[in-house]
Amino acid sequence: MSSKFIFLESVDLLSTIPQYHLVLGTFLLLWVAWLTVKRRYNNRQLPELSNDEVERKIANWQPEPLVKPIEKKYHHALKPKLVSTKVGKRITVNGKDCLNLGTHNYLGFVGSSEIEDTAIAAIEKYGVGSCGPRGFYGTVDVHLELEEKLAKFMELEEAIVYSYGFTTIASAIPAYCKRRDLVFVDEKINFSIQKGLDASRSNVKYFKHNDADNLKNLLTQQAEEENKNPKRAAKTRKFLIVEGIYMNTGEICPLPDLVKLCREYKLRIFIDESISFGVLGKHGRGVTEHFGVPRHEIDMIMGSLDWAVASIGGFCVGSSYIIEHQRLSGLGYCFSASLPPFLTSAATKSLQIMERNTEIFDTLKQKCLQFDARLKELTSFCLSGFAESPVKHLYLKEIPNHADEWELLNLISDKCIDNNIAVIVSAYLETETTPPRSSLRICVSVVLEDVEIEHACQVIEKCTEAVLSSVK
Repeated sequence: MSSKFIFLESVDLLSTIPQYHLVLGTFLLLWVAWLTVKRRYNNRQLPELSNDEVERKIANWQPEPLVKPIEKKYHHALKPKLVSTKVGKRITVNGKDCLNLGTHNYLGFVGSSEIEDTAIAAIEKYGVGSCGPRGFYGTVDVHLELEEKLAKFMELEEAIVYSYGFTTIASAIPAYCKRRDLVFVDEKINFSIQKGLDASRSNVKYFKHNDADNLKNLLTQQAEEENKNPKRAAKTRKFLIVEGIYMNTGEICPLPDLVKLCREYKLRIFIDESISFGVLGKHGRGVTEHFGVPRHEIDMIMGSLDWAVASIGGFCVGSSYIIEHQRLSGLGYCFSASLPPFLTSAATKSLQIMERNTEIFDTLKQKCLQFDARLKELTSFCLSGFAESPVKHLYLKEIPNHADEWELLNLISDKCIDNNIAVIVSAYLETETTPPRSSLRICVSVVLEDVEIEHACQVIEKCTEAVLSSVK
């Protein structure tokens, strides 16, 4: 057989092999060759350096800093405010006895002797911790009692309790929202919701703050896109996540309009009621009671026990189908040590007080309206926040000489503390999706008296004028 005939036979054989096989084979050969060359290169003998050369390289080495240099002259990390007494109506900050306007003690439960006695009794019975997650010997009878109490209080089927308020929101969201799901959220959401969205890896679309019309436009555009590919649209789940009262603005969400849009465009709605729970409504059940929206219209209500309830932890309430799913998929529930029994008992006692003393919510409402009206009279600030919200944000109307607003507000806060009024500056991370504008954040409590509200506003105005005049 001649060599020419062998060559033609080989060509005919190659022509029968699929082209992608040839490409794949070539790629594998090149990859093996690259690994061989790389291995020999890595195993090569490097020249040894003399001691002088080593010392010179070490002297010239400039390590990269672990954190970025602090550019601002005034930074909370460099000048922390030190509290040296029990937190309550009054608090000692940096050695100054101050009226406390910085703690989220809306119902005045912080320092309650009745709640303290309950917590002490729980410590004597159960100790200070559960030492395990709920599924691994961390469930104590008081946990089940609190969950039953929360579900009954909110008039829903079931509740689940987490050990920390922040992780409640950040864990509950990715328990349901997954990759390829579509989530519509308000642009002013708090940081815990942002972390929950990051963990979910869902597709997120932001609408303008409290703007139901803007949300409707986004939903209309999404519906038009889905009409082009109905099969893909059928597999895409859609969610709406909002806050009852927004931590970053103090505004209340337009819940009736949002629920209407959810019905029309088939969205599941989750509400973070960390602030509105124990605040709004005749019985303190939150934004749903405030607007008269049936709670079964809401897929899940999330909240924190850190604020009005004056304990620690968080909860979710809804249908049994929704809540039970979290017991195996809520990472903050499954893998965190459960809420200490004494804090659980304290939260249960707070709910009992709320149930038997519903007048407290009307009292809080009147205090919020009174504070709101007085803060609007301040000449140096503009006020943000729903009038009945216990969280108020004060923004400077004018910033003189292009000064740094954050530093000015901190100087005002320090000045107020020197004059025995404790107010804080809202703090946000630069990594937040849309960092809100800096503000003085005022927290209203039922324990404040009329004369104290008036005096606090006078001190804030006086201190602000003194700081602004010093920088002009």
